[in-house]
Amino acid sequence: MSVSAALSVSEAFSRRHELTVVDVRTPGEFASGHLPNAVNVPLDRIGRALPDLRQAAEHRTLLVVCASGARAENAVATLASHGIDASNLTGGTAAWAAAGHGLDRPEGRTRNVWSMERQVRFTAGSVVLLGLALGFLVHPAFRWLSAGIAAGLVFSALSNTCGMAVVLGGLPFNRRREAPLDTSFPSVSPREPRA
Repeated sequence: MSVSAALSVSEAFSRRHELTVVDVRTPGEFASGHLPNAVNVPLDRIGRALPDLRQAAEHRTLLVVCASGARAENAVATLASHGIDASNLTGGTAAWAAAGHGLDRPEGRTRNVWSMERQVRFTAGSVVLLGLALGFLVHPAFRWLSAGIAAGLVFSALSNTCGMAVVLGGLPFNRRREAPLDTSFPSVSPREPRA
């Protein structure tokens, strides 16, 4: 199977009734607003959900989304490596909301969780500032902390992975408190198999 091209927001909106939307953000991010009828399968749990995703892809086209599109691209590549065809949403949920389309939120949810990209930028910036401050005030060796974060960011860009996002994704506010993994896809009628 080949990886489908990314869908623009307008294409996804017009095809929304024939898509199964899989949101690969953390449960905390998902709860702060997601595409209607989306199912949350965090990127770090894609491997465990492969059988359910394969079955869902037999009935409907999978549309993989995240905040801006980077994690969705990684998920689509992982699915393709397991023979599961999927597309990602160009620009992610941010582009969906910017186009004026609504996001679903759980009832009673009062606190929004920052997107993972925002959490990474905040954490990386804070550690760099801390390393510089300690380097000037305590000992110059603390500047290596800032250099380590810089090297990590360069590696993250080159490899299109993010170790800091994996670590931050494990924090309590990024995790769902109830069921460990919900891959209950909306009931769908089977479609004709792909050629």
